[in-house]
Amino acid sequence: MDPIAHTFTGMALAAAGLRRATPLAATALFMGVNAPDVDVFVGFGPPFEELAFRGGWTHGVLALALWPFVLTGVLLAWDRYVRLKRKPDVAPARAGPLLALTALAVLTHPALDWLNNYGLRWLMPFSGEWFYGDALVVIDPWIWLLLGGAAFLTFSRSKLARVRWTVFFVLASWLILFFASTGLVPRTSAVLWLAGAAVLVAARWWLRDAPPVALERAAQAGIAVAAAYMVAMIGSSAAARADVRATVAAQGIEPEDVMVAPAPADPFGGEVVVMTRDEYYTGRFNWLMEPRLRLDAERIPRPRGVEFQLAAQTPEARRFLVWSRYPAVDLEQVPDGGGIRVIFTDVRYRSPARITGPTVHLLEATVEDGSD
Repeated sequence: MDPIAHTFTGMALAAAGLRRATPLAATALFMGVNAPDVDVFVGFGPPFEELAFRGGWTHGVLALALWPFVLTGVLLAWDRYVRLKRKPDVAPARAGPLLALTALAVLTHPALDWLNNYGLRWLMPFSGEWFYGDALVVIDPWIWLLLGGAAFLTFSRSKLARVRWTVFFVLASWLILFFASTGLVPRTSAVLWLAGAAVLVAARWWLRDAPPVALERAAQAGIAVAAAYMVAMIGSSAAARADVRATVAAQGIEPEDVMVAPAPADPFGGEVVVMTRDEYYTGRFNWLMEPRLRLDAERIPRPRGVEFQLAAQTPEARRFLVWSRYPAVDLEQVPDGGGIRVIFTDVRYRSPARITGPTVHLLEATVEDGSD
């Protein structure tokens, strides 16, 4: 999931009452929910290194076991050498609760990341296998609304905080309305988002003088509804995959793998990829359509030719293929005998917005030598 969703998760947990567990509890939650994404710094490395590294070492089982101890150590050092020296009369942070909170926060990160179709590698460094939940889009506005709303009711007391929340909701609403105007997001979803934001503002006003326990209960309710939404989407995705498998099997298609990736802001629809032995079928699935599955006429061949084999040996392509779930290539002939361009893609992201991988230029002589 995106950094906003992770941060809102930590804020919602803090608002639900966990911030009272020990001094620095809220800080522990904020740090823990975002810690695995430290691998974002590989984006400054070679091309496509980020794809090959992200969702791996820092998200795997070994890192998940170590992160709580690392974060707790950092917080205890800060508490002893900075915070307590500045304010000697305050209560010190407690190691046990800090360790428990950081462990909880860290575990929420891969759990949320697993929900989308980008994937992560739970078992790193022992196995590089990718796992996909295919339940939520990477940026899910309903998670923003539910977990962000749970945090908003508590962490909007100061004037500066209210300004920040206003900026967030205005920008988020503008994005959703913009994508609704392009057809990428259903208009009904845009209306529901605006209604939900209005409800949060009204609730904030109604609870303006509420005691902390009332705000904690509101945050707990927001977390519970968000959890129920995630569980429902997991179940819906599993049912959709089963439905697609049965439908294509009835058409004589033998699937090796099926993906039904959620559509932006639309809990009823999704993008479909059916992988067979030789090709990919793409299409759309929607619980409210009849028929529910509509396959595209285009078939995308799975890459096996000599051009793919040669291009796949380049460092950029190897890094891309580490991440690619459904790799495909487009071949372009360069004019005047200039060779062939091999353009790598992943079928997951060919629609609605095409995302391409590396482009490898092969000379004619290289292709001829590779085919001999």
